[in-house]
Amino acid sequence: MNLPLSAQLIHLLAAVLLLLSFAMLAQRRVLSLVNLFALQGAVLVASTTIVAHSSGQHHLYYSAGLTLLLKVLLLPAILHRLIRRLEVRWDTETLVNIPTTLLIGLAVVIFSFGLAQPISQFAETITRSTLGIAIAMVLLAFLMMIMRRKAVSQVIGFLSMENGLFFAATSATYGMPMVVELGIALDVLVGVFILGIFFFQIREQFESLDLHHLESLKED
Repeated sequence: MNLPLSAQLIHLLAAVLLLLSFAMLAQRRVLSLVNLFALQGAVLVASTTIVAHSSGQHHLYYSAGLTLLLKVLLLPAILHRLIRRLEVRWDTETLVNIPTTLLIGLAVVIFSFGLAQPISQFAETITRSTLGIAIAMVLLAFLMMIMRRKAVSQVIGFLSMENGLFFAATSATYGMPMVVELGIALDVLVGVFILGIFFFQIREQFESLDLHHLESLKED
């Protein structure tokens, strides 16, 4: 059975989102990590727009616009400014080396598709087959948060996880109500500002953004 063009484009963009998640998992340069997050947001905007057009769910156009404003323009600009102010350029310290991390990520993807298979059978959307990729995006972002030791990288991992949750909502139910999306967007934006202040406090106290320094507070 031939899929319509819109469904083919959605599947293509879903594959791109998965590749970007792997690229973020393997990336050591913090500036490049922010750029990959912005690119992931742009692909998410394109995917949401196509879903809105093909399904007739016009509220998704507003979701795509909000994603464009917040995750492609505003948050990357804030993160770039924080990185310049904090003079953070590289994030070379990971708990596990990159090849091993990617192998773990591959196992996570296999697990995600196995987990999504029985769930997607109950979905009635044209994007139900991409639910496995959406779950993989969430778990890969969570894996990146676990493996990185720098606070900035962990925040980007958190934001990427939110991208995966949004894509999962789009895949399963054509998105969330607009009130919920606006609330989540506001929470994310306020959270980034608070974490920015937190970064400066860590840097002032320890002259580093490595989170293992916080363990010394627990020992004291």
